[in-house]
Amino acid sequence: MAKSLEEARKKLDDEYGQVRRHLAKIHEELDKVEKGGPEDDLHGLLKHLEKTVKEARDGGIIGSGSNGHRRALKEYNEIKKG
Repeated sequence: MAKSLEEARKKLDDEYGQVRRHLAKIHEELDKVEKGGPEDDLHGLLKHLEKTVKEARDGGIIGSGSNGHRRALKEYNEIKKG
């Protein structure tokens, strides 16, 4: 747990940055789905998109996804309130 508002804000900003990087991956996968044609495996493309969204939300092997941001935001708000 962060000891100061500044530490909590730094952690919040770090977690936010991680989620933003995951969003870029989501956009890449969505682009693949949108570019898919009648002869492409749309089911497979959507499955990759879903997996990428789940990883952004819940985390993967490394990282906690948006769950880490949620925890950091809660901690930041608690420290901010005093």
